[in-house]
Amino acid sequence: MLQKDKATLTNFDESASLEWLETNGLGGWASSTIIGCNTRRYHGLLVASTRPPIERMVLVSKIDETILVNDQKYELGVNDFGDAINPNGNQFLTKFTKDFFPEWTYEINGITLQKTIAMVQGENTTLVIYTVLKANKQFTLQLQPFIAARGYHTLQNNESGLWWDVDFENGIFRNHPFAESSNIYIAVPGATYEHHPNWFNHFNYREEKNRGLDYKEDLLNHGTFSVSLKKGQSIGIIVSTETPKGKNAQELFEKELARKNSLLNKQPESNILKQLILAADQFIVQRGENLKTVIAGYHWFTDWGRDTMISLPGLCLSTGRMDDARKILDAFAKSVSMGMLPNRFQDHDETPQYNNVDGTLLFFIAVYKYYQASADKDFVLKEILPVLADIIDWHYKGTRYNIKASEDGLLFAGETGQQLTWMDAKIADWVVTPRMGKPVEVQALWYNALRIYSELLHVDSQLESAAQYAAKAAQAKVSFKKLFWYEGGNYLYDVIDKNNTPDASLRPNQLFAISLPFALLEEKEAKAVLKVVEDRLYTHVGLRTLPTSDLRFVGVYEGSVMKRDSSYHQGTVWSWLLGAYVDALIKIKGTKGKTQAKEVIAEFAYTLDEACIGSVSEIFDADAPNHPKGCIAQAWGVAELLRVIKDYKLY
Repeated sequence: MLQKDKATLTNFDESASLEWLETNGLGGWASSTIIGCNTRRYHGLLVASTRPPIERMVLVSKIDETILVNDQKYELGVNDFGDAINPNGNQFLTKFTKDFFPEWTYEINGITLQKTIAMVQGENTTLVIYTVLKANKQFTLQLQPFIAARGYHTLQNNESGLWWDVDFENGIFRNHPFAESSNIYIAVPGATYEHHPNWFNHFNYREEKNRGLDYKEDLLNHGTFSVSLKKGQSIGIIVSTETPKGKNAQELFEKELARKNSLLNKQPESNILKQLILAADQFIVQRGENLKTVIAGYHWFTDWGRDTMISLPGLCLSTGRMDDARKILDAFAKSVSMGMLPNRFQDHDETPQYNNVDGTLLFFIAVYKYYQASADKDFVLKEILPVLADIIDWHYKGTRYNIKASEDGLLFAGETGQQLTWMDAKIADWVVTPRMGKPVEVQALWYNALRIYSELLHVDSQLESAAQYAAKAAQAKVSFKKLFWYEGGNYLYDVIDKNNTPDASLRPNQLFAISLPFALLEEKEAKAVLKVVEDRLYTHVGLRTLPTSDLRFVGVYEGSVMKRDSSYHQGTVWSWLLGAYVDALIKIKGTKGKTQAKEVIAEFAYTLDEACIGSVSEIFDADAPNHPKGCIAQAWGVAELLRVIKDYKLY
């Protein structure tokens, strides 16, 4: 259990930087800070995915509570209006915990009130459970909902013309905020409702301001719910796009608790493992009717091919979710075009983007690990192998963005104005790290793709073809050794360009020549690469993308969009790279490496108690104290830690 005490909760600046997240398996979520003060446009009590897993809308921004007792009024909400924090209900908070769900404890004038928030799997429904642990006398709980009713990337204003009309019958509130919107239902059993619609203006979202974006929003409150409570009573609120008629919040909550408990069945006893497994569950979501996919990160990412393939082994295979893994592989296999996996799916039925070279090759790794974990020969050989054959064929004859195998057997990729590798920052027409030519990790992935394809052909009794592609892999390995070893630095070049000119930038990408299932380096070179990465790129929260000695190095990720994007891969630490680092440690150092890997995990574990409580941040500052930045919950960060902890029994 992760926990924050009163000292933290009453410190506004500290607590406003700590967040929580609940998800629904559709791409929607509930999220805010641990004191309930929204600091992002993405915060909301009900953020619904209207066409799973995309087209998200912030429908209900928040519900603020007020307690009326002994003719006194105590406001529990917290809002930042720029020139004032009003109300400042965090003064009544004594405890925040995150175990299966985020939970708060308030103490006010002899009353101890516990609040728990959960989402219902497979529904755009949020549950808020209030339990009175202590009360000297009966009191009134008032609930004031704030409606945003907008796309999750935008902000609302008081001139938008949201509809004020509501229905309230048998404790159920219904509002249809505008013509194209879903209905908003709020069920408060036993409550009365007073309708007094009013706009509340200029909510300030400090994290948006820090990111150099618009940060002020107006929210609509239609009215107030009131319900009487006394010691021992509990009330469950349902906030949903579906009618809650006939539903019981407590029953829905118990069902969701049982589902989360089931995720931990047959898993080793380990606090970090428990939180990572629960976090992993948040990224696996529905795509269409029968398929699954992976949300790359919360709050602003959708499902990306590269992130999904990196994440699949940890999110699914390490947690025993074989059916989900199969559905994810199937979803992306059905989306292959010209031998390429989508880089990302878009909203509003727009064509998927295919601007990547590595995501497609990572598909081979994910398929291979799925086959090893599941022995699902029928699916892999009948459904997936033909897709792999098509991909390989396109990579030899050439596909988008000049992606094509060269005469030396290595893979070339690149086109002016395109970012094709995971180092994909782009500002207008400026590609910050273009890496055109033959990037080092792409060659490692290409070599692994050829080896995996050869092995699967062999399993399918296509022996002649299997031998042919094994030979092509061998050619690629020979060429790699000739081109990529940098004698002057005792490590691997990052990119070889179209003129065979090497880029000696010291980057973590070279680790994949060691860490993937089929290594490209022999022991001597592998040890040298690991040493330089350890000495110059490793931090306790991940790997730097450039060493501090590089003139392009940026130590702190902050500021405007341009400033942040230009530093995204120029020193900034990425948590997901710890997976490849641990792989390399254990492959090269054996038992000693495993001991060291346990220390790596132990040193990283504290980060689950900052930023998004119970999850892993996307990136961290390269300079100490390595503050978490970027997405507060990132799929591949969670997945890669989970994978290596399970694979190597590091718990």
